[in-house]
Amino acid sequence: MSIKIGILGYGNLGRGVEKAVIAAEDMELVGVFSRRDPASVKVDSGATVYSVDELAGMTDKVDVLVICGGSATDLPEMTPKYAAMFNVIDSFDTHARIPEHFSNVDAAAKAAGKIGIISCGWDPGMFSLNRLYAHSVLPGGKDYTFWGKGVSQGHSDAIRRIEGVVDARQYTIPVPVALDAVREGKNPDLDTRDKHTRECFVVAEPGADLARIENEIVTMPNYFADYDTTVHFISEEEMKEEHSGLPHGGAVIYSGTTGGNVNADGTTSEVNTHVIEYSLKLDSNPEFTGSVLVAYARAAFRMNQAGDSGAKTVFDVAPALLSPMSGEDIRAHML
Repeated sequence: MSIKIGILGYGNLGRGVEKAVIAAEDMELVGVFSRRDPASVKVDSGATVYSVDELAGMTDKVDVLVICGGSATDLPEMTPKYAAMFNVIDSFDTHARIPEHFSNVDAAAKAAGKIGIISCGWDPGMFSLNRLYAHSVLPGGKDYTFWGKGVSQGHSDAIRRIEGVVDARQYTIPVPVALDAVREGKNPDLDTRDKHTRECFVVAEPGADLARIENEIVTMPNYFADYDTTVHFISEEEMKEEHSGLPHGGAVIYSGTTGGNVNADGTTSEVNTHVIEYSLKLDSNPEFTGSVLVAYARAAFRMNQAGDSGAKTVFDVAPALLSPMSGEDIRAHML
């Protein structure tokens, strides 16, 4: 039986989800749902495009709705709304607001008997899992997360929401001296500003107040206020020529110790330091993120079929539920 997938939103992330659904042998793309005029949306796969207003009448045709909106304003409204109708997946990445978002989705999903898996992707998502694994294996250690160099879709979207902005790309860049110190197991004390810088390339409307736009960017809470941020205003032509790609990546690095125990004879055992690193190098941030969303869509369907409901995060999903392989094959080839 194919899992019937709907995609809400058809930007870069929606296209990434589309590619992943098409590649999945156990899934079927029911359609793309858009706030735009469906006639104006041309999808790569040729799937049917519907108005978002048609979603309410398709609860029996979509098993999992993958919501591809922005974290700044779309997902806080969309995910709880549609969790009352469908099993849903989103990539909400405003870390400071995840508890609030989880609570809102949980209430809607439980009332409807549906599953809502939030904050899927690579961070939050895959990186979150690796932070938890490392802390669990080596309690008392210290984790560091570095992003980039790469384009952040969420931060770029947040800039594009500012009045007077036509287009924007935001690059997150690790501070090299901080990254090197962590990899060497030095466990430096780093605040937010020590670890990353942010570089923004912005196309503004003719006559827009550039000083106002720059100030709104560098003071934006949860996005830029805590970082050294540089803003460049460029032309649309320069944006297309030099910033059309969407690469990204990063690393979770954890340093912990074993040993140091007091023996029966009063001596102390040797302390050994261990550094765990999980890293990603992505040619296409949206295509990789879309692939993660689709794997968790499979899990959401299976969990709901088993009678589960409510909001979930990647911490609540058993790894085997992500794979199209049988449990027997997983044990034989992955364990």
